[in-house]
Amino acid sequence: MEQIEYKAVLDVEAEYDVIVFGGGAAGCAAAIQAAREGARTALIEKNGILGGTTVVASVNFPGLFHTRLGRQVIAGIGWEIIEATVARGGAVLPDFSIPYKPKHHPQHHILVNRFIYSTVLDDLCLEAGVQLRFHEMPVHVRQDADGVIVVVAGKSGPEALRAKVVVDATGDANVAEMMAYPLEQSTSRQPGTLIYHLTGYDLNHVTPSVLQALYDEALAAGDVLVTDHSHADREHPPFWRELRSGGGNHHHITGIDGSTSRTKTEAELKARAALMRAYRFLRTVPGCENLSVDYVASECGIRDTKRIVGQTRITGEAYKTGYVWNDAVCYSYYPIDIHQHNGNAIDIRPLEDGVVATIPYGALIPQGSDRLIMAGRSISGDDEANSAYRVQASCSATGQVAGVAAVMAAKMNIPVGHVDIDVLREKLEANGAIVPRQ
Repeated sequence: MEQIEYKAVLDVEAEYDVIVFGGGAAGCAAAIQAAREGARTALIEKNGILGGTTVVASVNFPGLFHTRLGRQVIAGIGWEIIEATVARGGAVLPDFSIPYKPKHHPQHHILVNRFIYSTVLDDLCLEAGVQLRFHEMPVHVRQDADGVIVVVAGKSGPEALRAKVVVDATGDANVAEMMAYPLEQSTSRQPGTLIYHLTGYDLNHVTPSVLQALYDEALAAGDVLVTDHSHADREHPPFWRELRSGGGNHHHITGIDGSTSRTKTEAELKARAALMRAYRFLRTVPGCENLSVDYVASECGIRDTKRIVGQTRITGEAYKTGYVWNDAVCYSYYPIDIHQHNGNAIDIRPLEDGVVATIPYGALIPQGSDRLIMAGRSISGDDEANSAYRVQASCSATGQVAGVAAVMAAKMNIPVGHVDIDVLREKLEANGAIVPRQ
């Protein structure tokens, strides 16, 4: 297929030092940090609201900023966002000094109000001087001798922008793919989840044995699937946890790929169909006749898609043992967390007490890249490591790294991989980040 040469038909409408793609935990941290460094910064976001998965997929319980024993290992801009959300009444911090049992790490998640959280992001971006560009997506990215030409598609059509350095925080390595850098995918991509909330039923009138019997009939008839509910055991029949909690993060949408618009469309359709199966079934259960879905996230949460082949690749072994890379720039503490395709079981492997994983700068740099830095879940790593560092706290840490490094590279006009690691670490610490030291 003939490649379109946009430069011939579009004039550059705006020039920036740094353009960040994706307004989630990683992208917002990167953009805020870059702008605070004095760089002309734009943040491109496909939705009309910041927050990424935390807001649009309703995974509004970021973690982990602290270890099981209460040591804070991620701070900086990501933590500043949490503190500002708390100050506005949008979250209550757990007591991090109380250790949780292994595999009970959600006790240190921080439940945030999605609206308050998004307004914090708005304000911090605007206060820093970030130009927010909502409802735009990149359609063409090309590097030349002077920087990077980016064509974005918005409501009024395509527009060409120029940047010295770009940060890909899309979560799907969209920009890296457009720039033809090598990518990899998990051998078995994790299932997604559509978060929802139920109301209109009386759990006191639901008999577990009746629920189990009706479920067995519906399962045999194909009216529900084992992936439509949380893992059942001897004490809890299928859908009992959903009814007890009013919905939430319980089912698995399997066999999906959220890396392209076409495959993400398939994921959204499968997710809503799964919730409709659950809704129809539950309304047949005595006590749930008037059950209703009063909230559903606007997007199916996607756990993993594509990752770069980086200068350094984080392995599960390095992650589990807390290996400190020579170019380590931030920490990650979330356990290896692999969601299964058969039912709703999850393979959780917590880090041992005293072990904290580190993230090397080389994992943020695609092989051969001069002007592109990655941030968030698409940095370079294997399946095991990616299942752990893909969460919001870790993404915010890599985002802040990318923001500092992007400005350094832009100001000195050097390849992103040539940034001085010691200076990068010093700048991160000066901005409140916690940096591993050997």
